[in-house]
Amino acid sequence: RAPSPDDPPIAMSGRPMKTQLALPTGIKKLTNIAVVRLKKHGVRFEIACYKNTVGAWRDGFEKDIDNVLQTTQIYNNVSKGIFAKEEDLLKAFGSADEKVVAKLILETGEVQVSDKERKNTFDNIFRDAVNVLVDKCVNPETNRPYPPGMIERALREVHFQVDPTKSAKQQALAALPRLQKVFPIKRAAMRFRLTVPAERAQATLDMLLGENATIEEQTESEIVCTADPSVYRTLDKFAKDTSVQLEVVTMAVMEGGVSETFGETRGAERVSGS
Repeated sequence: RAPSPDDPPIAMSGRPMKTQLALPTGIKKLTNIAVVRLKKHGVRFEIACYKNTVGAWRDGFEKDIDNVLQTTQIYNNVSKGIFAKEEDLLKAFGSADEKVVAKLILETGEVQVSDKERKNTFDNIFRDAVNVLVDKCVNPETNRPYPPGMIERALREVHFQVDPTKSAKQQALAALPRLQKVFPIKRAAMRFRLTVPAERAQATLDMLLGENATIEEQTESEIVCTADPSVYRTLDKFAKDTSVQLEVVTMAVMEGGVSETFGETRGAERVSGS
């Protein structure tokens, strides 16, 4: 028979082509997104965000919400593409303005991640925490850093648990007291240079010695010293309150090489940064 306009389209092979069904009205699917969910008054509300932008917004690095939201539309279920009802928005948020509601969900909702994404996040934070401790800590007996493998084993020994809401640096340094119960480790000293007017020289020297700083060099106008990183705030305040100029010369003062055990060392494989 002759082809009818109602017949399905025919592919080159002569077989009918598959046609994609349109989504029902009120449904829109999005892909490659980060979903933030908030439940209020027994109703689930979700927004669709660009990946890796929610944390930047919450930390204050991203100011433009349009760079975070893929759409301002509010969903009951992003993965199924089901929009929230206006009456539900009014009841839960007191507003049907989707941009206002989206901002509230963005600020207080829970980011939904897959098991694989969660594992990758935890693994990355754990690895970064190890690197922080390698870069900022030393064996106090040798003033050399420990290799990453030793730090990793020690963190597992003290049952270090990753918190995805905190930075790797925060968590690594918070774990330091627990690590110190297992083996000798401490924050590496920082090296400072202070440019000092003659009339402030003695007061500056007394302050440094009072903070247990080690004086390495001293001239009529400069003092170079090393001190525990916790002293930095004191030095910074002292410099701001006086006419002393403070400069951080080295973030972590270390000897070359790494500590393989508590007292043994191996050749110069790593040199501290400055």
